[in-house]
Amino acid sequence: MDLVPLAYRTTAYSQIAAGNSHVCAVRGAYYSDHDSGTIDCWEITRATNNNSLIAKENPNFYDQIVSNLVFNNIVSGDGFSCGGIRDGGMLCFGPNSSNLGFNTTSDNFQVLAAGKNSVCAILNLSREVKCWGEDESFVNSPMNDSRFVSLTAGPRHFCGIREDNHEVECWGNSNFSLIPKGSGFKAIASSDFIVCGIREEDLVLDCWMVNGSSTLAYDPPLELCSPGMCRAGPCNEKEFAFNASILNEPDLTSLCVRKELMVCSPCGSDCSHGFFLSSSCTANSDRICTPCSLCQNSSCSDICKLHNSNFPDKHWHQLQRLVLIIGSCASALLIIIIGCCVVPRIVTSPNKEDGAANQFKSCIGKPDLDTDQPLENVSPAPSVTPFAQVFRLSELKDATNGFKEFNELGRGSYGFVYKAVLADGRQVAVKRANAATIIHTNTREFETELEILCNIRHCNIVNLLGYSTEMGERLLVYEYMPHGTLHDHLHSGFSPLSWSLRIKIAMQTAKGLEYLHNEAEPRIIHGDVKSSNVLLDSEWVARVADFGLVTSSNEKNLDIKRDVYDFGVVLLEILTGRKRYDRDCDPPEIVEWTVPVIREGKAAAIVDTYIALPRNVEPLLKLADVAELCVREDPNQQPTMSELANWLEHVARDALIF
Repeated sequence: MDLVPLAYRTTAYSQIAAGNSHVCAVRGAYYSDHDSGTIDCWEITRATNNNSLIAKENPNFYDQIVSNLVFNNIVSGDGFSCGGIRDGGMLCFGPNSSNLGFNTTSDNFQVLAAGKNSVCAILNLSREVKCWGEDESFVNSPMNDSRFVSLTAGPRHFCGIREDNHEVECWGNSNFSLIPKGSGFKAIASSDFIVCGIREEDLVLDCWMVNGSSTLAYDPPLELCSPGMCRAGPCNEKEFAFNASILNEPDLTSLCVRKELMVCSPCGSDCSHGFFLSSSCTANSDRICTPCSLCQNSSCSDICKLHNSNFPDKHWHQLQRLVLIIGSCASALLIIIIGCCVVPRIVTSPNKEDGAANQFKSCIGKPDLDTDQPLENVSPAPSVTPFAQVFRLSELKDATNGFKEFNELGRGSYGFVYKAVLADGRQVAVKRANAATIIHTNTREFETELEILCNIRHCNIVNLLGYSTEMGERLLVYEYMPHGTLHDHLHSGFSPLSWSLRIKIAMQTAKGLEYLHNEAEPRIIHGDVKSSNVLLDSEWVARVADFGLVTSSNEKNLDIKRDVYDFGVVLLEILTGRKRYDRDCDPPEIVEWTVPVIREGKAAAIVDTYIALPRNVEPLLKLADVAELCVREDPNQQPTMSELANWLEHVARDALIF
């Protein structure tokens, strides 16, 4: 069925708009440098003989004045169309156009949107919205000082993207309680009861109802959407050219088929509630908004305070006093530390043996310099350790696309973890501390932890590569693990793991924990051993992640035997494929379910049935016995990590003959 009249079927159009029973289109090529042209309109009706749809020219939409005008854009409603004229002004025409109450205007409009019996438009210069037509379509319409960059319409409602923070604002005869708050959008479109938009942080489609219903009849696809239409450049003022490189797709250099074309998007000038503007819009990137929780200086604290009107001034003054007190204490502590570091250097005799002379190190991990060595031959000492690379904040910001949400790998009590691609092409994971972590960990504690983390190296832990502390940030750069977590593969629908690989992962995890318990200096108790903290590298080698240090403040709460118990739970997850706690199962606790079965000698009954059993099940039964030893309530009956690593190495060797 072709619903274009024969006379127009070979005509190229740059824009098209359909009303209730008619269509109007602006002539022009899609890739043309000129986005304006004359218009053609036709009607779609039902044939009298067979009730099928047909297209025909309609004199009600044909007017000599209209046909001679050149239009920039066109929208259509029920029996009317409106378009912006290239020479200035806007014109509405059609049999129902008189119902709009629209008078001729010389104002230029950037964007138009039409409902069933109404039309709204964004003024070209002020970007304010003007509307005409049915009154119920303009309930709670935006204030005169509100500025917009995009519009869409349903039958009796309108929605627009604000110019300042790119949030969506709607008005009219509908329920708008489900509009996403705190999210910016690049484009929006509306049907009768659904509005969809492309989120600017990750280019994913987000949809919501405007009729009061809380559930959609379908799930929007999770694929990336185009940020806009390709057009001839350069972009206009207050626009930026979308850079395809931020999508981290090596083969995707441009979104447009021709080099001279680009996707131009409007710049944002402000941020949503709870965020501050950390970087302004440039020719190739939009402004960057950072959470107020990461605000570290006065330039953003004032803005964030404005965003939080419930923050009383007296609380701010109390916070200032607290900062002064902490600063004074920190200064005194620094003097003591300097004394502890310098005095031994002064009193140490230069005639001592080399071992004694080099006993003391500087407070941030720099080795003492040999005073007998000429200064011109001494290379600068690394800031923490030769293993750690010091990164610039701007370097890590670029590598994570401004710490954007679509680069996020995960989040935890420490902060956020982002995937990053460094300038040399290396893929790394960047862990960014949140405000709570920074406040509750003083600089000395952070330096101590950094000094130790940078010096430990093992093939079964996620090793630290570097860090950045610029602008009050605490950014840790780790090896990137492309195959995700053990939890993902066991419980989240990722590719299943074979039995031989599962046993190898168990053995490698034990070796990583053994290294932390026995070989790291000082010893490190993990404190949070779980399947989501076992990561898999590019070779499917298990790496233990997110381990901390034993310090005076947390030593009482951490115990090596707790690590052993938690490791036993991970072994049970590997063996059964079940989560540590699953409310859909009875009993929900994995230990409560498996241990009695193992002790009855029926471990085969709990083995994961989603992958085929090997011919030799003996290694799986041994794995069950090892797990049962780990989760015994009496710590004295639990094995050490060294014993576990040794046993599992033998089990893994037996598994090779599956």
